Amino acid sequence: MRYTLPKPFLWEEGKRAVLLLHGFTGSSADVRMLGRYLQKKGYTCHAPHYKGHAVPPEELLHTGPDDWWQDVMGGYNLLKEKGYEEIAVCGLSLGGVFSLKLAASHPVKGVIPMCAPMNAKTEEKIYEGVLEYAREFKGREDKTEEQIEQEMEEFKKIPMNTLNELRELITGVRNSVDMVYAPTFVVQARHDEMIDINSANIIYEEVQSTVKKIKWYEHSTHVITLGKEKEQLHEDIYEFLESLDWSVE
Repeated sequence: MRYTLPKPFLWEEGKRAVLLLHGFTGSSADVRMLGRYLQKKGYTCHAPHYKGHAVPPEELLHTGPDDWWQDVMGGYNLLKEKGYEEIAVCGLSLGGVFSLKLAASHPVKGVIPMCAPMNAKTEEKIYEGVLEYAREFKGREDKTEEQIEQEMEEFKKIPMNTLNELRELITGVRNSVDMVYAPTFVVQARHDEMIDINSANIIYEEVQSTVKKIKWYEHSTHVITLGKEKEQLHEDIYEFLESLDWSVE
């Protein structure tokens, strides 16, 4: 059976738009259920893909944060070009980092970073995650174990300069969180196995918005959008979006 790769989505509904950003090695599948929920509530939702994501993992190694930021801006500008003047941004993990970067540099109605790291883990840890992603991707392609092992050995030979750039990106955004003035809802899983959960406190304390809230999800892990508290998360995000001072109905 052929594995179908996720696709970016744009679901146009109401005049209020939400840009949804996926995580590192992730895809629009990270935020698809959230997008459908918000669409049913009348929000237009767009989730772009970053270059080198949701494609064979070898392609990921030839891309970096500058490429991915261009894709974030491409998603933001697409909504603008389609006439959406008021855009909220919501991102998971790396997408949460990008959501803060966007909020610090462009007008957004509100920002929702979910499980967003403010302290980059060691490159070794991130690299382990990339290897796990590559193995899982190849496993979905109905390859034999022998074939997967052979391809993984080749994969490990490809240099990945991206990891250092990723760390620099996180550090840069960490240092500019105090440039965020948009209403902010910080979402953090209590049992996040991927990041330092104190990142959530750093974001909450340093954003300069007069409207900000933080919520800890006590039974969730890193990919909170697909976890056991996702329905509650959907409701909380909708409630936050509804509380914003939109000029459009």
